[in-house]
Amino acid sequence: MNWITNIFFGRKNKMNNDKNVERNYTDEMVARMEEVYSANPTRETAEILAAELEKPVRSVIAKLSNMGIYKAQARLTKSGAPVVRKEDIVAELQALVGVQVPTLAKATKVDLQKLVEAVRNTQTV
Repeated sequence: MNWITNIFFGRKNKMNNDKNVERNYTDEMVARMEEVYSANPTRETAEILAAELEKPVRSVIAKLSNMGIYKAQARLTKSGAPVVRKEDIVAELQALVGVQVPTLAKATKVDLQKLVEAVRNTQTV
């Protein structure tokens, strides 16, 4: 059946067991990346490594992620505040009130934030 698919789609057997495939990163590069990035896990460090290794920044980040040591930077809003999801606001509001209201997720984020502040203010008074 595979030969029919190969003929129809024009595929050739690309499963080559050739062990002489060139790797993007040598063992020395990987060791250097792990040493430098572990000491200071920031985007700037990834950029420095990319320049040092003459690789694209995205490639270095992908390799660090593949190695399991890349830490994504926290997303921030335009004002510099951390991004808060609507689901988190709804969960906080439901915890404050003590009632599960699944349709709150349909409200706007701004309205939900105002509602959380109003409930907090009434509980502290």
